[in-house]
Amino acid sequence: MRIPSRRRTTGNIRAAMQPRLQGMRETIEAARDPRHALGSLLPYLRPFRGMLIAVCGMIVIYTVLGLIGPYLMGVAIDRFIAVKELAGLATISLWMLLVYLLNNFFQAVSAWLMADVSQRVLKELRQDLFSHMQTLPVSFFDGKPAGELMSRLTNDIDAINQAVSQNVTSLLAGVLSLFGILVAMFVLDMRLALASVLVVPIMFAFTEFVARYTRLGFRELQKHLGELNGVMEEAISGQKVVRAFRRNESAIDLFRRSNQDVFRAAVWANSYAFLLMPLTNVLGNFFVIVLAGLGGWLAPQGLVSVGIIATFINYAQNFVSPLRQLANMYNSIQAALAGAERVFEIIDTPAEVDDAPDAAPLESVRGEVRFDHVGFGYRPGTPIIKDMTLEARAGETLALVGPTGAGKTTLINLLTRFYEIDSGRITIDGKDIRSIRKADLRRRLGIVLQDTFLFSGTVMENIRYGRLAATDEDCIAAARMAGADPFIRQLANGYRTHLSERAGNLSQGQRQLLSIARAILADPAILILDEATSSVDTRTEARIQKALLRLMEGRTSFVIAHRLSTIRDAGQLLVIDNGEIVEKGTHRELIALHGFYHHLYVSQFKGQAI
Repeated sequence: MRIPSRRRTTGNIRAAMQPRLQGMRETIEAARDPRHALGSLLPYLRPFRGMLIAVCGMIVIYTVLGLIGPYLMGVAIDRFIAVKELAGLATISLWMLLVYLLNNFFQAVSAWLMADVSQRVLKELRQDLFSHMQTLPVSFFDGKPAGELMSRLTNDIDAINQAVSQNVTSLLAGVLSLFGILVAMFVLDMRLALASVLVVPIMFAFTEFVARYTRLGFRELQKHLGELNGVMEEAISGQKVVRAFRRNESAIDLFRRSNQDVFRAAVWANSYAFLLMPLTNVLGNFFVIVLAGLGGWLAPQGLVSVGIIATFINYAQNFVSPLRQLANMYNSIQAALAGAERVFEIIDTPAEVDDAPDAAPLESVRGEVRFDHVGFGYRPGTPIIKDMTLEARAGETLALVGPTGAGKTTLINLLTRFYEIDSGRITIDGKDIRSIRKADLRRRLGIVLQDTFLFSGTVMENIRYGRLAATDEDCIAAARMAGADPFIRQLANGYRTHLSERAGNLSQGQRQLLSIARAILADPAILILDEATSSVDTRTEARIQKALLRLMEGRTSFVIAHRLSTIRDAGQLLVIDNGEIVEKGTHRELIALHGFYHHLYVSQFKGQAI
């Protein structure tokens, strides 16, 4: 489970989202060479070599059969139609029928096999993409909107699907057909073949020109589709905020502008793609005119037969046909190339720093935690934590207080190794956490954040997320300890009640209670509470505080709180400001100092006894 490291609000949709999209446009890297994307796809095809060889064999067969058909037609004209031999014409007509039936049969079977292979390949690609995203560092997700990443998993994968399942066989058959037609032409008549060859470079040159600009267009289209997904995802998930701040029109305006970007990119991409078909038709007709004119000049001289001319004209039309197919395929092929580049951009992103080769397991934990001259910044040259040293003794409750942005939550991110420190060391029971297996480290940590996240599923499943091997009785006991049991039993199906996306059918306070129950069930050695009671009412907070005090007993606990009343009894209070510890001591000691903490406390409890 990944826990967001930064809080994100969606207040003014227009103001908050537009700069983010603009920043994303600026930081998107130029797409890699399409050959790299194709090369990255090849390993996914290797396990299906046998089926692919069979498909290629069938393509060769039906391509050859496609060449035989026009040749038989030329033979029929020269040998049987010219002399009016009906018996021979009937026989060769039956052979032509058989050839075309077999041609269509092998096309259908090869298309079915290729569709099966493509779906297996895309299943693996989709699985690898999602699995790799689970290994990426938290910083990667900080810089990528959820809608953009969803677009990689949906739009881009679907673009690859369209190309692989429908167009690979057509493309290969087209190339073989072009080559076969050229060979057949030179075998039948050198003069007509040379005349045909003069037209071929023009066709290929134009195809390459259109392909280059079409590829650029579809790359931009895929990028803008991802941005549009980001706009939709945030506007929909933030509907309550949109309505509360009356920003419906702003959201619509932002969507309209993003949708306009998609429209312009699509027009650009498709304009070039759609140009290819009518112009290849013109070139194809020019091809036929050249052959008919030259053949009409050679035939009276007895240098070529009428059947050969008819065969050449048929070949010419078949030669243009693959190029016409390319015109139809370019939309999906270029979209697939752009999509593959974007997919492998994520797959090629280095995973989170893994365990060291000599990483040790973390078994029994006393809970002594020490930050030793730790320095860290999310960006190079911009330190957030500055040469910080602190120590939490085993079983001690250590409270972190200070203004927003002081670095309190960042300390938690470093302890959990969501981010790696830049300098110094963090130890648990004297062991550097970088020398401990991450899975073992995080298994010993129980975390409750202010930004509660629950998954679609039942209430019981969400509580059990803290420890998958837990029984129903364990989950219910954890819910009781968190004070969640009474409201759960009032739900329509109790612990079997299904939660909607992000648990929208529960109140914020109820969601927080479930997240606390989840942490209780995990039974951690070190407990981290980041504003864990900030979303519940005062009465519920008091009840939760009692449960948390029982939970924290005997455990090292890090508590971040803006409600200072919740941490008065902490064994140690650290006041953090601008990434540094400015005051340290118990509640009474810090009040007596009349410093930073005293000012914070008095500002919250004016007129109340200290």
